[in-house]
Amino acid sequence: MSELKLGVVEARFADIIWQNEPLSSNQLAKLAEQELSWKKSTAYTILKRLCDRGIFQNRSGTVSSLISREEFHALQSENFVNETFHGSLPAFVAAFGTRKKLSSAELDQLQRLIEQMRG
Repeated sequence: MSELKLGVVEARFADIIWQNEPLSSNQLAKLAEQELSWKKSTAYTILKRLCDRGIFQNRSGTVSSLISREEFHALQSENFVNETFHGSLPAFVAAFGTRKKLSSAELDQLQRLIEQMRG
């Protein structure tokens, strides 16, 4: 997957696919026209771009995802932590915690996640 970053409009288009997959490329073009006011050619151009990035596929006119929305966001988050914090999740959490006070419920949720990861 060469490029995991999506622009705002690309993200909206990707959400249309994730919410409706599998769907025909023609259905996708109609949804993009309704929701984004795009011409068919614009929808096909952006679809090809997202397929080239390895996020979606268009096989015999049927569009579906190669990775789920959740997996996409997880990979995007991993890349952010890797690029910004040299892969250190504790450094990310520490930086996040200095700007925003976490609630007791959020801290409890983080603790549960840590315990689950320890197995």
